[in-house]
Amino acid sequence: MSSPSRPAEPGRVPTAADYYAVNRGGGLFSEAISQRIGSRLSVFAFKNKLSPTVMTVGNLGIGCLTSFVVIAAAGPVADGSGFGWLVGLIALVGWQLAYAFDCSDGQLARVTGQTSAAGGRLDVLCDVAVQSALVAALASVAKAQEPDTPAWLLAAFAATWMVNLVTSVMQHGDQASSMLSSTSLPVRAVKLVRDYGAVIALAGVLLTVAPQWTVWFVALFTLINAGFLAASIAFTGRTALRG
Repeated sequence: MSSPSRPAEPGRVPTAADYYAVNRGGGLFSEAISQRIGSRLSVFAFKNKLSPTVMTVGNLGIGCLTSFVVIAAAGPVADGSGFGWLVGLIALVGWQLAYAFDCSDGQLARVTGQTSAAGGRLDVLCDVAVQSALVAALASVAKAQEPDTPAWLLAAFAATWMVNLVTSVMQHGDQASSMLSSTSLPVRAVKLVRDYGAVIALAGVLLTVAPQWTVWFVALFTLINAGFLAASIAFTGRTALRG
């Protein structure tokens, strides 16, 4: 779901509801949790005269730092010399906070009229960096926990993970389309497997309580994202053939 820019009325301080009203959706979990946290971060940013770019860089810094901690601790956690639950909790909170900053930058830009092409490009580039670091973190944990994890699986996981980001970028503009346009609750529940906020929450919980299962998380989401990529190619190809 996309919402148009809606600058705040002159002289009126925007509320969290104003920011949330222009959120870009992202899925059931993201709308219920991540976008709402983002709207409150936007309130804080406006009061402290922080620009949307600051929030974008906040996403980059928090997200990459969190992933670095997970990567650095992957070996010690696997051999039992590290506090796995603490590392998992850092991942759960850090990745969610980074995503909330990512939600906030767009809300703040649209409500305050600070949208720009350069800002939009920076947002996407930072998203790529943050998600690349996150994939590296999960792959590191999977390999540390299961040394026999095939290299091809980790490579496929990294490659297919970006499908959601690419298709999300493609959803904006005149050429946007959706294979499942229904907004019913059952459909939205099914789409949770592609809801970034929900997926990183699951990853954080998994690292907290059962990091030894990370390889199964990697395998599952490789399969899901590869399947979605194949379905998207077929759907788009059929639409293109119809003209």
